[in-house]
Amino acid sequence: MQPQLYFFASIAFSLIAWGTVIGRYVWPELRNRPRDEALRPVLMLHTFRFLGLAFLVPGVVSPDLPSAFAHPAAFGDLIAAILALLSLLSLSRGTVAIVWIFNVWGSIDLLNAFYRANRAGLVVGHLGAAYFIPTLVVPLLLITHGLVFRMLLQPGSESLARVRHAA
Repeated sequence: MQPQLYFFASIAFSLIAWGTVIGRYVWPELRNRPRDEALRPVLMLHTFRFLGLAFLVPGVVSPDLPSAFAHPAAFGDLIAAILALLSLLSLSRGTVAIVWIFNVWGSIDLLNAFYRANRAGLVVGHLGAAYFIPTLVVPLLLITHGLVFRMLLQPGSESLARVRHAA
């Protein structure tokens, strides 16, 4: 098996594993909470997106990592982390507008990173120790972005489960 195949298999298995964890343990817990309260733990998870800055750290990644991938991925993640923090603050003020901005930005940023990696001819070995980011962390982030969209599309203050059962 070639390294690229290992890479994509890791992403696929991670999507399945995280999807199972979220579907079995996280969503059943969150859906019984008011939307703003349910959003908080997911937003807190995304505050760790500063980890994308690892793509800019020599010794963590290969010096051959294409900058056409590394810089947009690193700074896009940093912006997403900042937006996640601002979203947490906005929830305490009773507004979800920043959460929408965060979720759209964060989702597009992750998809853009895959696009840029492909376009720049990224070789898996260029990722070095940062290999865990696209294979372990990004699938979780993608799934939780979907979860945030699901929560945002529900009416606001009631628990998400009651809203679903009323429909």
